[in-house]
Formats: sequence, structure tokens, C-alpha cells
Amino acid sequence: MSHVITMKTVTLSRTLAYVRGDGLTAQQEQILDTMRERAQAAQRGLDHEGIDWGITVPEALEHLVAGRADAVGPYVGNAYYTALLTVVECTGSDSTDVGVYSKPSTFFGLMDRELRTLGVPADLLPYGFLYADLPEGIPFRIPGPMDGYPAIGHLPLAKAKAVADAYTAVLDRIDGAFTHEVKRLIEMFELEHEEWQSALEHGHTMDTILFWIVG
Repeated sequence: MSHVITMKTVTLSRTLAYVRGDGLTAQQEQILDTMRERAQAAQRGLDHEGIDWGITVPEALEHLVAGRADAVGPYVGNAYYTALLTVVECTGSDSTDVGVYSKPSTFFGLMDRELRTLGVPADLLPYGFLYADLPEGIPFRIPGPMDGYPAIGHLPLAKAKAVADAYTAVLDRIDGAFTHEVKRLIEMFELEHEEWQSALEHGHTMDTILFWIVG
């Protein structure tokens, strides 16, 4: 089974505003309507496949918006994380595909080991931010998906240049099995850094790169 890794930049506080149980502005309510449409579309796909997670994705989204995730069952985390992705997909910048992998946790775990051996600091290793889970700021626990997917990760935009520089420094020594992905990450993080600097000059407040892995 293939897993797609996607990323985008967000102002984290604005994204998390939808899952804190706080009152939303009129504009946020409009965006929430789009999230609800995406949740319904995701549920239609599940219904077509005969998949029952014990709670529907639209129901999970309403729970999150109300500031709770208290449904019980072995698969409710799948519904909550799928609903959470509708929130992520409707906030921040346009999405960018990172790549498609058959076993991303295995691949990036091995890449971590290679980069660590070459001296890349632990907080800049890819597995760490791709699978970092939810950022701090949600005041309640959200159950994780049973099989680990969807997976969510995050990296502060302020670290994007450090990641790119650290990978560039070891590019000529890294195992060839990882060269393509390392080059891809260098290019992406250099671009994210440049766009972030430009955005700051124009008063924008993007501060976090969010990643999600589905399959």
C-alpha cells in the first residue's frame, strides 16, 4: 500500500482555532462549512468501501470543533485524524506533495540513522518532524489512529533553513539510496524559508510546516 506525504505552511494558532472549542468568526464559520463538505466526502468514500470506524468523519469533526474527542472504540482515532486533516487542508497555504512511499516509516527511519551517523542533529532528522504528531496547543487528547495512519507531523518554519543547510553539508557523503529524497527536502525547505522571509516582510504570520501521511 502506498502512502502519500503532503505538506503546507500555516499560522498554527489559526489552524488550531478550529479544534479548541472556542467561538469562531463569521469568516471561520464559512471555512468550517468547507471542512464539513470535505468530511462528508471522506465519509462517502468510507461508506462505499464498507468501512465503519464507530463514528463518522463528520461527527468526529463536530466533536473537534466543540473541543472534545471523547468517542470510544478501537478505530475512532482514524475518524478523528481524518477529520483533523479536513481542518489542515482548509487552512494555510496550498498543499505540496513530498512524495509517495510504500513504507515511509521504515524508509525515513533508515534515513534518520544515516543522517545521524553523518552528524545531523537529532531535532533536524526527517522521521522526527514527519511523525511528530500534533503540535502543542490542543487542550484535549485526540485518540490516534489504530494503524498509525493518517499520520501528522510538524516543523517550525524557523527551522527550515537549518534542515536544508544540515542536509546540504552531508549530501556528498550520504548513501545513494537516500540522495534523491535528501535533495528533494533541501529544495523544499530552502524554498519554504525564502517564502517565509518574504511573507514576514509583508506582514503574514505563517510559522509552521504541517505534514500529513495518508494511504
